[in-house]
Amino acid sequence: MTVTKESVVERLKTVNGPDFTGNIVDLGMVSEIFIADSKVFFSITVPAARAQELEPLRAAAERAVKAIPGVASAVVALTAEKKGGGMEAPVPARPAPPRPATPQPAPQRPAPHAPASQSHGKRGVPGIDVIIAVASGKGGVGKSTTAVNLALGLAANGLKVGVLDADIYGPSMPRLLNIHGRPQTVDGKVLKPMQNYGLKVMSMGFLVDEETPMIWRGPMVMSALTQMLREVEWGPLDVLVVDMPPGTGDAQLTMAQQVPLAGAVIVSTPQDLALIDARKGLNMFKKVDVPLLGIVENMSYFLAPDTGKRYDIFGHGGARREAERLGVTFLGEVPLEMGIRESSDAGAPVVASKPEGAEARIYRDIASKVWERVQQERGAAEAAVPSIVFE
Repeated sequence: MTVTKESVVERLKTVNGPDFTGNIVDLGMVSEIFIADSKVFFSITVPAARAQELEPLRAAAERAVKAIPGVASAVVALTAEKKGGGMEAPVPARPAPPRPATPQPAPQRPAPHAPASQSHGKRGVPGIDVIIAVASGKGGVGKSTTAVNLALGLAANGLKVGVLDADIYGPSMPRLLNIHGRPQTVDGKVLKPMQNYGLKVMSMGFLVDEETPMIWRGPMVMSALTQMLREVEWGPLDVLVVDMPPGTGDAQLTMAQQVPLAGAVIVSTPQDLALIDARKGLNMFKKVDVPLLGIVENMSYFLAPDTGKRYDIFGHGGARREAERLGVTFLGEVPLEMGIRESSDAGAPVVASKPEGAEARIYRDIASKVWERVQQERGAAEAAVPSIVFE
């Protein structure tokens, strides 16, 4: 059965607006609706101050649409952006930070005499020169997909790359990289990382069954993360990409404080409500003196495969404006593309499965910018070290 915009609109008219005043359609809260392969995408505009309170309204709209015959799934987001891309509260204009120089096709490897992993006085990990965190203030923004494609982009640019899946409760790397089985050990003590697509990978998903719930408290989580980081035969690696857990809880803060991170990449979607959570992640890394390598705007826009028409389903440009406001590098926009989702679910990320495609080029460009930022931060750190001269 073919699903139409009209049928979706009619069903959404049954969803009451805030405080039971009218319905969300007549109140003008529903964005333009897009339908692809029986999947329905739209957002609901709400006041930013009432976002958490109105989450049940979003869930009710999602349930209503999913109940329509022929609908396979629905993606519904709350947004604080008004139609036309204007924001509910204007952001003060600030000068844009200088854009990084044009990335070179094959970045130079870091100098072995100055490993970034020794920065901030934290104990380095043998065999790993640089550790990068990929984080978000909340779940559901595509952080893990971004992390794995960033890692593959760095590898495509000539670096030796590993991935640590630090999300103990919801590990994604086994599925994203189509890796099965259990890791072997070296001398019964150190784990050998799993491998695919040229990446070395470690995840709690290799050690427990996919459907086994992890009912662990903080100390157990940190013990597991420490073992997966320091009791794995990683090296030699130029860079380890850490897929951080979503949010800013104890696990994230402890990782940021104890692991010698060369920098952090923040992933957000365009709407203001996601950016509110992204700011929390940014501020967490600032407080523990971890350099901010930049912000990625995921699900930035949608290009209809049949017409090529662009849809800004979740708004557009919010992450770029936030980066400019904070003086942080804007790393790029990743579209809401069915192929990215499908290839990720199939365990064949686009940078590996379609290396010449437009989406793969976007990720490789982001990877080049990230690596350039790492080198800039390294140079700044070396310049800050005082020289001792004996006369």
